[in-house]
Amino acid sequence: MRVMVVGSGAREHALAWKLRQSPLVDALFVAPGNAGTAAIATNLPIRANDIPALADAAQQHGIDLTVVGPEDPLARGLADHFQDRGLLVAGPTAAAARIESSKAWAKEIMAAAGVPTAACRTYVDLDAALAAVRSAQPPIVVKADGLAAGKGVVVAATHAEAEAAVRDMLGAGTLGEAGRCVLIEECLTGQEVSLLAMTDGETIYPLLPACDYKRVGDGDTGPNTGGMGAYAPVPAVDAALQQEIVARIIEPTVTEMRRRGITYRGVLYAGLILTADGPKVLEFNCRMGDPETQVILPLLDGDLAALFDGVARRRLSDVPAPRWHDGAAVGVVLASGGYPGSYATGYPIHGLDRLPEDVIAFHAGTAMGDDGTVVTAGGRVLTLVARGPDISDARQRVYAAVPGVEFTDMAYRQDIALRETQPRAAARG
Repeated sequence: MRVMVVGSGAREHALAWKLRQSPLVDALFVAPGNAGTAAIATNLPIRANDIPALADAAQQHGIDLTVVGPEDPLARGLADHFQDRGLLVAGPTAAAARIESSKAWAKEIMAAAGVPTAACRTYVDLDAALAAVRSAQPPIVVKADGLAAGKGVVVAATHAEAEAAVRDMLGAGTLGEAGRCVLIEECLTGQEVSLLAMTDGETIYPLLPACDYKRVGDGDTGPNTGGMGAYAPVPAVDAALQQEIVARIIEPTVTEMRRRGITYRGVLYAGLILTADGPKVLEFNCRMGDPETQVILPLLDGDLAALFDGVARRRLSDVPAPRWHDGAAVGVVLASGGYPGSYATGYPIHGLDRLPEDVIAFHAGTAMGDDGTVVTAGGRVLTLVARGPDISDARQRVYAAVPGVEFTDMAYRQDIALRETQPRAAARG
């Protein structure tokens, strides 16, 4: 099987890393990839949003299966274009990807399917949205309807903050088309969890639950980012709760889309919050999560290529359900100083060749310098991941490895998965 992965982040490096282990995969390509994927696959210099060029490359290289990492090309119709040209792709059509590209439509699907989620109203008029904010009780959640690269959600502690967010989106148009419609939503409390599931529109295979950290600073301070770290599995989500989430959230959503003539083929990512009234949906995504993928795939004891092939061919039931290694995985993102604001790139990265064998470096914003060294080329540069018999051990291993990697202005959170180790420490006295 000749496989192409679309994307350039640590998620795509993790996908390529796991696909490379499959006996089914004879050749592996990543478009556009990064310095890490170049070591295990053939990078193709094609932007993830250049859909015609990606399809041309798939035909030229005899690609049997394409796996799509980021959401934007899916929302733009990559799967539709590939299918029209007779190319097999594991990813939802643009109609199905609306589950992420339009939060308002996702709410409509959830309401029709009876899926538990936060109460909200949708607005396109600035004055109406401001009136709704003024009548709401803080904290107030303001969401842009469309794709906003992780910048479309504001949890406002005061009316003034919520009003500023609404004015930015609907008034000033800071998010462009993504913010021309906004959702004013109740703020739910509880632990946030990501549950990803592979589906061909009928069969559903849940993956391990994971927790990610969106804010840039320790203690969940500072602005939101694409994700600063993650861990899996999640002790709060046992087998019974996972089964409940699939039955009450994932299955009804897939069924409701199918009822509307939309067959969902790909990974459906449910961003959840575990409230006192049970799990509720914060948002849906139409692809693998980043950085969740980086901690889920090292725990997968099975053939990722076979699973994605089953998804793409609508024959997932013919593939054994995923099995999992014992233990846990913890991932820490090493970022450029200043991220998610302005930052400099082009700094040499040292120490990657000296990492312990039990620590994996998944590349994101990296490139090959003129002298052949790996240099920084983005905001999130690397995700270091370690496995261990439990979360505490995996966390200790990955943080022990962090100082061995160096580049100018390197920044990272020091509290990834810490909350899962503190109760155990207290119990031991």
